[in-house]
Amino acid sequence: MKNLKFVIAILAIVTLGGCTSASRAKIGAMSKSHTITLYSGGKAVRTWKSTGIVVSEANSDGYNFQDSVSGKLVTVSGDVVIEVE
Repeated sequence: MKNLKFVIAILAIVTLGGCTSASRAKIGAMSKSHTITLYSGGKAVRTWKSTGIVVSEANSDGYNFQDSVSGKLVTVSGDVVIEVE
C-alpha cells in the first residue's frame, strides 16, 4: 500500500511539473467569467461577458460561450480577444 501511494505521488508531481504556466492558467480559468471582444479594422465593435467557460471547437476558428447578460449562446470568429476576469 505504501508503494502504491508513493507511485501515485510521483505521478502527480511529474504530471503537474510537466505543465507550463500557461497550461495551468488555462485550467484555472475554466470556470471564471471571461470578457470577449470582437475587433474589426483594429477597432472594438462588440464586447461580451461570459458566464464561464469559453469553448474553441476542433477544426473551427470560432469560440462559443454563454452571454451573461442575455443568457444566449454566442458564437464568434475573426479578430477576437478573450480575457479572464
